[in-house]
Amino acid sequence: MKRRTFIALAAAAAAATTISVSPVFAQSKEIVYLAPALDVPFWRTVAKGVEAGAKEGGYTFQALEAQNNAQKQLTNAQDAITRGVAGIVISPTDSSTAPSVLKLAAAAKIPVVICDIGTTEGEYVSFIASDNTAGAKGVGEAVAAAAKAKGMKEAPYGMITISLARINGQKRTDGFRSAMEAGGYGKEIALQQMQAYTADESFKFAQDMLTGNPNLKAMFIEADTPAMGALRAIKASNRSGDIIVGAFDGIPEFVDLLKSGELTAAGMQQPWLMGETAAKSLTEHLAGKTPPKEVLVPVMIATSTNIEELLPEAKKNVFGE
Repeated sequence: MKRRTFIALAAAAAAATTISVSPVFAQSKEIVYLAPALDVPFWRTVAKGVEAGAKEGGYTFQALEAQNNAQKQLTNAQDAITRGVAGIVISPTDSSTAPSVLKLAAAAKIPVVICDIGTTEGEYVSFIASDNTAGAKGVGEAVAAAAKAKGMKEAPYGMITISLARINGQKRTDGFRSAMEAGGYGKEIALQQMQAYTADESFKFAQDMLTGNPNLKAMFIEADTPAMGALRAIKASNRSGDIIVGAFDGIPEFVDLLKSGELTAAGMQQPWLMGETAAKSLTEHLAGKTPPKEVLVPVMIATSTNIEELLPEAKKNVFGE
């Protein structure tokens, strides 16, 4: 996030504190989920979980997406507060801009639960997150083990990361890197950071990595749909048998890819469970209870050897089926 964007958001949040706020919030029965982008399967599944948790608590639900734009997310927050919602669940567009939304909500006395990504500062009820460090480390351990099984003495690897302005992106990157180093594979090429979070974007990133690094042996892609783009680039380069691939998150397409070995491991977050937990924390707070300040949801490390065992749980909590 560029400095001028952050300053603009801060100014917008400051101005927004002058919004006329109705005193009916305590009687509102609506919970709003502020999503970064609902064209991403992960966030759609989080939204389903939030909806389930909200309705179980007797609240109505609406999701507002921001197309990965921080200013749009702030505008969505302003709209929700002006409408008089009972509470907000937010997955910030990135950690550095989340405080602008939190400041706006605090001024209006609207409780907020953060679901994934995190914030650099600000007031909130609970933070629901995956154990990103442990999950990425588990993927790295599986990739390093696969490299050893192939007899590789060296395995230069590349990472296609989510935004490193997001705390979860930093943790995934550090977790995978530490596992590779511990496994004896410390040679890392320059990483690429996603902006669009699409398969086409990661296809180009992977293509550039493969072209510029003929000795590349492994890749870690920190989101599911982008992982499909990277796998497509590997196949187009006729290197499917040469590159060990680890991914994060999970979509149904991963099941067959894991079984075939085209995908070595996937750190599957449980977005439905995360969303449901976030909504329940919010409804508990609204009922006068004190939910945990932080909840870490385990990441399932899926491989060819355990995907069948994990599938029943994954269908609901990962795929949102």
